[in-house]
Formats: sequence, C-alpha cells, structure tokens
Amino acid sequence: MRGLAGATHPGPALAVTVLAGLLAVTADVGPVRWVLVVGAVFSGQLSIGWSNDLIDLARDRQTGRADKPLAAGTASAKQARVACALAVVACVGLSLACGLVAGLVHLACVAAGWAYNLGLKATPWSWLPYAVAFGGLTVFVGLAGSGQPPWWWPTAAALLGVGAHLLNVLPDLADDAATGVRGLPHRLGRRWIAPVAALVLVTASAVILVGASPAVPVVGTVSGVVLTLAVVVLVAPGRWPFVAAIVIALVDAVLLVLVS
Repeated sequence: MRGLAGATHPGPALAVTVLAGLLAVTADVGPVRWVLVVGAVFSGQLSIGWSNDLIDLARDRQTGRADKPLAAGTASAKQARVACALAVVACVGLSLACGLVAGLVHLACVAAGWAYNLGLKATPWSWLPYAVAFGGLTVFVGLAGSGQPPWWWPTAAALLGVGAHLLNVLPDLADDAATGVRGLPHRLGRRWIAPVAALVLVTASAVILVGASPAVPVVGTVSGVVLTLAVVVLVAPGRWPFVAAIVIALVDAVLLVLVS
C-alpha cells in the first residue's frame, strides 16, 4: 500500500487538493458540496498520478528510477491499473455530483492531465495541460459554489500551473533527455527554466493583485517579496534560483486563497 500511495505523486496531488478545498471555502460551497469537490479533485489527482507512472513504467525502468514505486517493484502495475480505474470511476461520479456543467469542467481538467501523461509532455505544448487544468480547476470550484468565478481566478491559476510545470520538470531533465522527452522546459534548457518560471509566476502575482485589489499594505508587501525573490532567481548561484521560484509559486497559491 505504501508503494501504491507513492505512485500517486502524493506531494502535487495533496497540494492541488488542498488548494481546491481552500478555494471552495471562499466560493461559499456548503459542507456536503465541499466534500464532493475535494473528493472529485483528489480522485482525479490520484488517477493522473497512477496513470503517469503506468505510462512511464518502461522509461522509469530504463533510467533506473528507484524513487518510482512501480519501476522499483514496491507496487505492481496490476495494482496500479485497478486503483487507477477505481479513481476514474470515483472522479466521474463525484465531479458530476457537483453539477453537470461544473462536473464536465472538472473532467476536462483531469483529461488535460491525462493528455500530458499520454504524450503532450514530450512536445512544445507541454505547458498547455497545466494551464488548462489549473485554470479550469478554479472554474470548477466556482461553478460548484456561488457561480462563475472572477476572471482573475482562472487567469492567475493558469499562470501558476505553467510555472509549476517548469519547476516540476527541472529535477528530471537528465532522465527525460535520455528517453527522448522534449517538452517546453527541455527546450528552454536548465539555465532558463527558473528565470522563465519566475517571470510567469510574477505575472500571476500581478494578476491576483490587480483582480482582487487588496489593501495597499498587502499590495506593497506582496510586491516587495515577489520582486525580491525574482531578483534571487536571476542572480543567485546554485540551487537558489530554483528555491526562490518555488517560493514565488507558494506565495501565489496562498495569495490566491487569502484575497479571494
């Protein structure tokens, strides 16, 4: 069970689920609908994680990915296929229980994640599933609650998704290159990934601040923190640019929730 859980990519899955749950609170989703929204998002993330490791199993074995449970043998492909199928069934049911339109929007988000796993990640369009999934997630939450979300929710979330994609791929560049995966981050190269991610994430911050129009002290504080981190991305040595870009992403996620 531990290996099967590890094959879900638990960190990203939990992060996206928590973000959806927090946004659902701000969207005036009632307790029952909140449970449905969180369950739909979590099951969708489980299906994306398991399908990713199933599809990449041969590649992961080729590159000796001991951190991948299916490749390492701590979970079987058969177990993952059954678990993935159950997650898909749960995701469809829970999504549609949130309302037909809202449910279809969320299923489109999950389909975008699957499209990434099935091949888009190896193309210059690798960023698109992240933009669709993150942006669409906020639309799903809004429709499941009080109605259409403000324009800046999906815009900022889509930018946050693209930034997350760029940063998420960075540790796997060597393995991906060995197996012929050349998405947008690979074409940018290690030197440019963090700066481009920072630019995207700073833009997301600006969109949130413009759309939400929080108090002036909040605008000043957030702007100062984000711009300082962006400078670190551009000039710092070693892993500091990568760390600073991740912190910008976290600031954007927190800001999206707190000012919504």
